[in-house]
Amino acid sequence: MNSRTFSDNLSTCFSAFILMLMILSGQICAADVINIRTYEKAEIESDEIYLGEVADISGNDRDLVHKIEKISIGSAPLPGKTKKIHRDRILICLKQNSIVPAQINVIVPENAVVTRSTLEITSEKIKKIVLAFIEQKLPCDKNKVKINDIRVKSKVILPKGDVTYKVVRPAKTELLGTTLLSVDFSVNRRFVKKVWVSVNIAVFTEVVVTKRPLGRYRLITEDDIHVVSMNLAELSSSVITCPEEVLGKRTRRAIDSDAVLRPDLVELPPLVKRGDIVMIIVESDGLKITTLGKVKEKGRKGDMVRVENIDSNKGIYARVLDSSSVKVDF
Repeated sequence: MNSRTFSDNLSTCFSAFILMLMILSGQICAADVINIRTYEKAEIESDEIYLGEVADISGNDRDLVHKIEKISIGSAPLPGKTKKIHRDRILICLKQNSIVPAQINVIVPENAVVTRSTLEITSEKIKKIVLAFIEQKLPCDKNKVKINDIRVKSKVILPKGDVTYKVVRPAKTELLGTTLLSVDFSVNRRFVKKVWVSVNIAVFTEVVVTKRPLGRYRLITEDDIHVVSMNLAELSSSVITCPEEVLGKRTRRAIDSDAVLRPDLVELPPLVKRGDIVMIIVESDGLKITTLGKVKEKGRKGDMVRVENIDSNKGIYARVLDSSSVKVDF
C-alpha cells in the first residue's frame, strides 16, 4: 500500500469516526447523512466526471442527493483511458458547491477508477466515407472513374456520442491522380479528430491521338488520327477530345506517332498569304464598293491582315473572308 492510499484510508476512517460521534452526540441526525460510495469501475460518456455517474448516492434529502449527483469532480479521461478517483477531490468539490462535508459520508474503494467509453471507426469505414464523397463530387460517368488505392493509417477511437463527419478537400486540390483528403470527426457537434486519407483517382476520357508521325504544316485528315481512352491524371490540362476539333486544321510543328493532340499543336491553315490578289469589299449604309488588293501578310479566316489597294497603293486592314476576298470593318 503506497502512502497516498494509506492517507486516503486513514482520512476515510477518521471522517467516519467523527460522523459517528456527531450522530451519537445529537449534533446531527442519522437520517440527515448523505452516503456517497463510488464504484470501483465506472464508464462514462460525457466530457466531465459527474458524481451521479461514478457513485451510489443515498440519503433522505432527495434535493441534496440530486444536487450532489450533478457535481463535477473533474474532466473525463481521454477515450479508452482511465482516471483514478480520489476522496479528497470529492470533498473539495462538495465544499465548492456549499455542501457541508460533516453531513456527507464518502467512501472510495482503494482502486476506484473511471473510464471514458469509446466508439471505434475502422479504417474500412473511413475508406467507404471517402469513396462515397468522391462518387458524389465527380460529375462524370462513374464507369469512367477508377479508385486505385485508398490509404488510411489506422482506425479512429472516438468518445461515444452523436458522431458526425465531414470530408475536406484542400483548396485548389483536384479529384485526380494522387489526392490527399481529410475526414474531420465531431462528437456531439464538437470537433474531436482529423484523419488524413490518401487516394489515387483515375478518370478516363476519350482523346484524339495521332496514328503516325505528322510533319510541320501537315493538313490533318481522318486517316491521321484516332480516338483512345486515357487517364486524365497522365495528361496535360488541355487536350483535344473531339476529332472535329482538328480535322481541316494543320500541324504547327512536327508531331510524333501516338501523340495526344492539344490546341497548341494545331492551327487553321492560312487562307491568304503575302502576294495574293484578293477582292476588297467595303460596305456602309447599303452602299457596297469592291476593288482589288494585294495581301501583305498571311492570314486565316477571321484574321485582320494588311492589304494594299492596287489602284491607290494605299495600305488598309481588312478581315479575311475566304481565299479570294477580304472585308473592311467600320
